[in-house]
Amino acid sequence: MDSNAQKVRAKASSYRDETADILSRIIQVPALSAKEAERIALLKSMCEAAGFDEVKVDGLGNLLARVGSGKKILAVDAHIDTVDIGDPAQWKNPPFSGLVKDGLVHGRGASDQLGGAASMITAGRILKELGYSGDYTVWFAFTIMEEDCDGLCWKYLIEEEKLVPDLFVSTEPTSLRLYRGHRGRMEVECRFQGVSCHGSAPERGKSAAYMASRAALAIERLNENLKPDTDNFLGKGTVTVSRMDVKGPSLCAVPDLGMIYLDRRLTWGETKELAVEQIKKALSEAGLSNFEVKVPYYEIPSWKGTKYGQDLYFPTWKIDADHALVRAGVAAHKALWGSEPVVDKWTFSTNGVAVCGRHKIPTIGFGPGDENQAHAPNEITRVDDLEKAAAFYATLPYALEGKL
Repeated sequence: MDSNAQKVRAKASSYRDETADILSRIIQVPALSAKEAERIALLKSMCEAAGFDEVKVDGLGNLLARVGSGKKILAVDAHIDTVDIGDPAQWKNPPFSGLVKDGLVHGRGASDQLGGAASMITAGRILKELGYSGDYTVWFAFTIMEEDCDGLCWKYLIEEEKLVPDLFVSTEPTSLRLYRGHRGRMEVECRFQGVSCHGSAPERGKSAAYMASRAALAIERLNENLKPDTDNFLGKGTVTVSRMDVKGPSLCAVPDLGMIYLDRRLTWGETKELAVEQIKKALSEAGLSNFEVKVPYYEIPSWKGTKYGQDLYFPTWKIDADHALVRAGVAAHKALWGSEPVVDKWTFSTNGVAVCGRHKIPTIGFGPGDENQAHAPNEITRVDDLEKAAAFYATLPYALEGKL
């Protein structure tokens, strides 16, 4: 593998500026969740120009590009939708400029996660030029709607398109560390029914605003009491109130409807059912009754008009540190750069919730850019990272030969 790794490294270096230019061009075509059509078209043309064996768009709207025809499937994934820009005044450069300057690429999605997509295109080109014909069919997946509903794209690919990888690599930003898991998450809506009355005599009613407020404080206490996983790899589960709302007949009335929306992060061993029961118990112990707790269902049409949905529950996942896929990732890194990578985990959530969390397919992460750049103004990624990530993705199939 070492000789192949050095060939890959040389090619990745020669395509360094071109990979940065690819990322710049992708950034310049905005694509929010379910509105990715123009960016998918651009990426399709880029993959075709890079010489992939096959390039196609699936029924939901994900772009798939293949190299090789081995009996096993290795999938390398980047979601290509981004969040919006937030307050434009906080950006030093236009958020869709794709500016390349001083070794950095600037713009929305530079780290989360378009840098991975750019490096994937270069990796596919390298594999084609080296004539890769090993054990794996390598599918590079440029997936949609992750920011709205992480994993939905791969739930569709696995369950509807029947593209079931043997192994999976997420290119979400890891600062070029090798990741092997992260906490799961879920969204929870709690609704409260009060009794309205005129605001001049609030004692006649039952305020849903006060109910929601007591509920929020109960959730704060619940968060403090959640425990970490037994091996303390993924860490503590968390829950926080992400939105509150109350409604009534008028601004001169006691509100009769209240709502809090929760972001719940799930450590190893925590499930949807457990989390819902914990929330119900916390609300009851706060003296609340007449409430509803539910996990919302997500279903909106993709850019192709395809409706596909799921509960907003995203299972926790991890693989063992000595798993053959992790070992192959470490071997690829060592063959390329002479050192072993830091092996760790993400704080946020990725498409791994569907692939490994739901379908138990072994998954690792290795990506350009930094997790703390995600959703932040003045988002950047390093050109160095793009080059190294491309080299890693192209080396990994060689590192996996005979391992699984």
